[in-house]
Amino acid sequence: HVQLVESGGGSVQAGGSLRLACAAYGFVVDDYVMAWFRQAPGKEREAVAEINGYGQFNYANSVKGRFTVSKGSAQNTLFLQMNNLKPEDTAMYFCAAVQVLIGGEYQYWGQGTQVTVS
Repeated sequence: HVQLVESGGGSVQAGGSLRLACAAYGFVVDDYVMAWFRQAPGKEREAVAEINGYGQFNYANSVKGRFTVSKGSAQNTLFLQMNNLKPEDTAMYFCAAVQVLIGGEYQYWGQGTQVTVS
């Protein structure tokens, strides 16, 4: 049974930092393509950061240089380190996973964790 559980969200002032975690159950994170998405009220969901099974990653232009995605093999967890946060980063953040990424479609999703920047 595959499950993704996010944590680490919260409220922070602009310029601050947060570290999100996505614990994975039922599969090994190193074998999957995983990503962080976010959705703000009234806006479409957008991809924030993606990391594949080879450790290659992609970032949205809006977060490049501020966010870092990584996998923790020992914890079987996906992380998102967010620095220099801005009010426009306020959103619900979701992690997603798929074994083989085809057409940008992710198979498994977490329940989300809220990030608020003021």
